[in-house]
Amino acid sequence: MNVLKIIGNNIVRLWKAENLTQKDLCGLAQIDRSYLSELENGKMNVTIKSLVTIAHALKCELKDLILKI
Repeated sequence: MNVLKIIGNNIVRLWKAENLTQKDLCGLAQIDRSYLSELENGKMNVTIKSLVTIAHALKCELKDLILKI
């Protein structure tokens, strides 16, 4: 599995674990829903800034988004 798919899967897993919706996460992270969808599907490169913003919104560490579970 490539790193973009791992990150995408982790994002989905973590927002679900927090009982959030994709829309909720977009609001918390102040990112566009279509951008988040592309990230979740591993179809777009993600910036460090976006990863940090998403991690902050999900109240997790950056490594939680990157490491394969």
